[in-house]
Amino acid sequence: MKKRLLLISPLVEKSLLGGDFYFRLPALGLLKVASLTPPDWDVVIVDEKVETLDLDQHADLVGITAMTPVVNRGYRIADHFRSRGIPVAMGGMHVSKLPDEALQHCDSVVVGEAEDLWDTLLADLERGELKKIYRHENGYPSLDRRPLSNWNLYRDKGYLPVHFVETTRGCPFNCDFCSVTSSFGGKFRNRCVDDVEREIAGLKPFDGKLTLKNVVFFTDDNIISSKQHARELFTRIKPYNLKWLGQTSVDMAQDTETLKLCRDSGCMGLLVGFESLSSETLGSVSKGFNKPQQYIDLVNKLHDHGIGVDGSFVFGFDTDDEGVFDRTVEFIIKAKIDVCYFSILTPYPGTALYDKMEREGRIIDRDWSNYNTHKVVFQPKLMTPERLMDGYFSALKDCFTWPAIIKRMWGNGTPYNFFYPMNFGFRQTVMKGVKQHNAAKQR
Repeated sequence: MKKRLLLISPLVEKSLLGGDFYFRLPALGLLKVASLTPPDWDVVIVDEKVETLDLDQHADLVGITAMTPVVNRGYRIADHFRSRGIPVAMGGMHVSKLPDEALQHCDSVVVGEAEDLWDTLLADLERGELKKIYRHENGYPSLDRRPLSNWNLYRDKGYLPVHFVETTRGCPFNCDFCSVTSSFGGKFRNRCVDDVEREIAGLKPFDGKLTLKNVVFFTDDNIISSKQHARELFTRIKPYNLKWLGQTSVDMAQDTETLKLCRDSGCMGLLVGFESLSSETLGSVSKGFNKPQQYIDLVNKLHDHGIGVDGSFVFGFDTDDEGVFDRTVEFIIKAKIDVCYFSILTPYPGTALYDKMEREGRIIDRDWSNYNTHKVVFQPKLMTPERLMDGYFSALKDCFTWPAIIKRMWGNGTPYNFFYPMNFGFRQTVMKGVKQHNAAKQR
């Protein structure tokens, strides 16, 4: 008889975006864990974004993934299953940084990446020799020749019609506020293009009703981390007629050949971490390689190739004054950025920013569920926490008014049938968040 593995992705309880339809995106991490599980286990995945978790169901092992804003919910789930005598293993960025905290709630922690650790954990469990911590002692695991994700595990869950595919891990830049480098290593590790193509060739719609069955999001922090790798990837995936999205760096604008291949392979849009319009700010957080004077050129070049721009900006840096919100909104509308994302600076455990805030005694909130990028959990330098919150919601509102959406989108040459619906969905979520924020201020 097969043993039963229950993998759980907890809900972000206080997130502005957590339960909204337009943010029902599948979690790739648990699919990868499932793919690493031997065939004598029956695997079930429950994602609280899209379904209700039955806390009374049977399992021989429960695995919970936890980033910082969901970890409190994850701990409560772990406590419940352990009270029933069911062993619990936890993984993910937060518990990898704070394994001793996690071990107060679970039996075992996988620190870092699951490859070459998960099968060992399962074997130890079966022998009754489960260790408290599993971690890689000799560098990071290879990404090549790994089992493919089984998207049938997500069939009929109500996700948006997009598949997530990974081609690279790691990042050499180590920006102060980012935990990618400390989690996945200080260099880009590119996955074999043969494996990526094999995965893409096997993708099928996981809900028969979906019409955008070929939409793929490449989860890499920088899809052009290696230009040679990127060019080969774009050339190889072109015949599959994908519509795809990804993330890139600002130097994408400097490489016309790669841009053309990117466009021809089906790229609809790229997320760019602009973060700030200030060179001083960027330099202060180890992201001085971003050059704000190049931002408009990047946006124009992507638009010239029919590629939309998802621009990401962060508020609350030590050099940000109260004018940063209006300056950022003005730039976004002027540059005709297709979609914008705002975050409040958040000191996640394991980052240089967290260590700095701790040393300076500036962390004012220890509730991990508020570490969701739209709450202020630290004392800003040049404004009050309340002003930072107000400015964040004001910028969101100003960028997603109907006139602002039309000004940003009109005539920029990108796929209207994709980015207009995306903006309408974001507007719905943003306005709900603004309303909630204003109501909370009145209480």
